[in-house]
Amino acid sequence: MDRAALRLILLGVFLISATSNPVKKKQNVNIYSFYINSTITSRYATTVITSRVNAFISKFRMWVNMSSVIQIEIKMPAGELLINAQPMQPVADFKMDVHIQEKPGISFLEVKGDLSTGDLANAIKTTRADKDAWVTFYPTRDQQTKCKSCGENGLNGDLLITYDVERQNHKGEVMVSNGYFVHYFAPSDLPRIPKNVVFIIDQSSSMYDRKIEQTRLALLRILSDLGEDDHFGLITFDSEVNLWKRELLKATEENLKNAKSFVKEIRDRGATDINAAVLAGVDMIKQHPREGTASILILLTDGDPTTGETNKEKIMANVKEAIGTKFPLYCLGFGYDVNFDFLTKMSLENSGVARRIYEDSDADLQLQGFYEEVAVPLLTDIQLKYPGGTNLTKTSFSLYFNGSEIVVSGQITDNSVESFTTEVIALSKGNNVMYQDTIMTTDPSDVPPENEDFMQRLWAYLTVKQLLERQVLLKGQEKEDEKKEALKLSLKYQFVTPLTSMVVTKPQEGDVEVADKPKEGEAPPRPPAPGFSQQHHSLGLHDAAVDHLSLGGMDSPTVHSNRFLLPVVGQSKPLCFDVPVPHKLRLLQDSASEFSMNGESLTGQNGFHQIALHYKTNHHLTINTTSIRYHDGQNQVEFLWGQEPTQHNTEGVSLILRSNEIDVTMGKIHIVILLHKEKRDMCLCPAVQTRPKDVNLTGILGKSPDISYDEIQGTQTPTLKLKDQEVKTSRVMVKDYRLASAPLVGCWLVPFQAVTQRELSDLTVTQL
Repeated sequence: MDRAALRLILLGVFLISATSNPVKKKQNVNIYSFYINSTITSRYATTVITSRVNAFISKFRMWVNMSSVIQIEIKMPAGELLINAQPMQPVADFKMDVHIQEKPGISFLEVKGDLSTGDLANAIKTTRADKDAWVTFYPTRDQQTKCKSCGENGLNGDLLITYDVERQNHKGEVMVSNGYFVHYFAPSDLPRIPKNVVFIIDQSSSMYDRKIEQTRLALLRILSDLGEDDHFGLITFDSEVNLWKRELLKATEENLKNAKSFVKEIRDRGATDINAAVLAGVDMIKQHPREGTASILILLTDGDPTTGETNKEKIMANVKEAIGTKFPLYCLGFGYDVNFDFLTKMSLENSGVARRIYEDSDADLQLQGFYEEVAVPLLTDIQLKYPGGTNLTKTSFSLYFNGSEIVVSGQITDNSVESFTTEVIALSKGNNVMYQDTIMTTDPSDVPPENEDFMQRLWAYLTVKQLLERQVLLKGQEKEDEKKEALKLSLKYQFVTPLTSMVVTKPQEGDVEVADKPKEGEAPPRPPAPGFSQQHHSLGLHDAAVDHLSLGGMDSPTVHSNRFLLPVVGQSKPLCFDVPVPHKLRLLQDSASEFSMNGESLTGQNGFHQIALHYKTNHHLTINTTSIRYHDGQNQVEFLWGQEPTQHNTEGVSLILRSNEIDVTMGKIHIVILLHKEKRDMCLCPAVQTRPKDVNLTGILGKSPDISYDEIQGTQTPTLKLKDQEVKTSRVMVKDYRLASAPLVGCWLVPFQAVTQRELSDLTVTQL
């Protein structure tokens, strides 16, 4: 799949927004620390948020976009991970750690959003292995005011992490555990189905100014993306319905040119006749049927019906009867004042989805992003069958789009069976296709590590989600029965849903705050980016990840060298090189700001035994595996590893001590030093989080981030082209001590001089 298609793969969109709104200055609320830790296993995330304040925030809300459901520790199937941060003040100790684990392997990773702009881009680090990826976001207090949407109140924006998995089996990925199964189905080896698409655009007076301007801009981009075998139509409406052409036209260069001229002239005016506009779109498609194609209606509106037929129940009945299950209707609601419940019900009744488009600077991109999700149909009339399965989630789908993923979960009736069969039947350009697969249910590799009950929770999540969707379309006792079953499962699995609340307990005093899931129409502090309730895994390979080295090493009886990792631009495997021990090394030096960091290693141990940092002439920080001493030229403070979290600030220096790491900011350099414990040994590892731009740093960790390599094919011994030289290499596994979990990652082992272009003696010091 190409990168544009990957943007669509979406099982659930996760929005965390923690907001502190001190109403009066006398509350004097200060957020000391804010940690977000998320682990994603097989598209299922466990996220824990921890915050320390010196006064309890009276207005604390956690907003959850209910295209996904979360547990109180915020567990949910994860696709696109969207984290929204708006603490209303710079936070001294802000950390975000995300760890992705995917059995098939990770093929794509991306990080973007408002919080990846400006100086904040340097606070994002990514690390990749074959089946794991890590993203960290450690902005300093100063950086938190310097992104595109940030200001004196600190962070204000989104961080969007997108990833995809390797898809070598076109029959899908099936996992079985403890009597439950999940089937991820996402074939891509299929021809594109030409589509018939009609855009129905509200141009009533309420769409004035920026809304209509962004709609025009989005339509111009969308028209440019139409395939030459697609057919399209344009309908605008206000008090009247206006057809650009009475029939669908092929997306030829000439037709697209004329359509764009029409779009540029769309102006806001009049009332809103939704009923007549949608029925006109249905007629346009039905009057020009084409075999082997997929038809789609897309409605964009920002308000209620105000003229023509205004009874919403009647409108929905008219549209449902006219479409007759022949094709889906997608409804896009522009802004907070739109009647989103009405659009949701109308779309669900017609095999589509509703999406809110938020009034923001990127509304045109939200519109374009939604279209991209449905731009490339691959299958129609999809039916999934599971002999021996029961309590199945949805198994029938009208359309499957490139880049999306169909997810089905259920229970296995007989836990003693040794195999389980899946069968998918669908149409591809009018031709029948079938995918069938059989897996062994006793394969222990199918059980995700550290979370054996995740498939049961995934089944519960999908079931609750679909119950809530179905009850929208029901009435009377049937509606109450569906809600009752959804509530029962929500309480059992501790999901926050529209039927439940999340209870936040204030430490010590035990006061309770209740965070209800916001209803449609309420405006969260910052809108989520567009999402589509299918597969994609929002998480990216960010250039900021390559601006530092991280120390690694493997357990062995005697350590004779330290192994350093160097992430490389555009490559999933980093380089690594060995430095003999014992040595006192110059790790990082910036002569312009009078900063230096040196480290001492010992024979027989990984990492460093002691690290010293110096800033200007009077700031000296010495760290060993027992204690931390800081001297500012007049006073000295001492901390011990393992003590309560501590913060110390003085003229350009910030120290934040957590349990097994200390966060150090000196001037424009931000470093986290981790204490690792392995068996009886302890070692230190520095991880450079932020470095000044356009500054020539020296030292082992001062390597420029623009290094790259190419793999030379056809050689007996693995060989890389590095700095215009051919270098013999070998693939080895090392521990990445830059991360608290010290995961094993693969790297290309190369000679020290090949990377540094220096002799070891040039990077040693006599004193720390």
